[in-house]
Amino acid sequence: MTEQAASTQDKKSILHICKREILRPIRDQILRLSGFQVQSTCDIEESLEMFRAQAPDLVLIDVESDDAVHSAERLCSEIKTIHHGQLVAFVCNWRVAFLTDCPDEILRTEFDPAAFVAGVRKTFEEHD
Repeated sequence: MTEQAASTQDKKSILHICKREILRPIRDQILRLSGFQVQSTCDIEESLEMFRAQAPDLVLIDVESDDAVHSAERLCSEIKTIHHGQLVAFVCNWRVAFLTDCPDEILRTEFDPAAFVAGVRKTFEEHD
């Protein structure tokens, strides 16, 4: 096995679900530059297909507003029905974070790339 293939296998994998077309690729790149393997989509049905094809180490669901909490909880529930032990985290602002208890973690974020990556790493550390 080549060194590059070995390092790719050691990277934690993330499925990032985010409807915000401008923000999603930026977060994806931040995560990749921070050493994670990332697949992403803005479509909920596609995210379930991607999850079924290859369950990642972590599913990040962007919750862009109070109104989106219900659909994020529903998606979280569907994912955990498919794979009970799946690690799921919502990415949202502090206000939305108080409205749900479905995911394993809530990454509170305004746009601070370092805090975002630190939250992802902390999620992995606390659930390994």
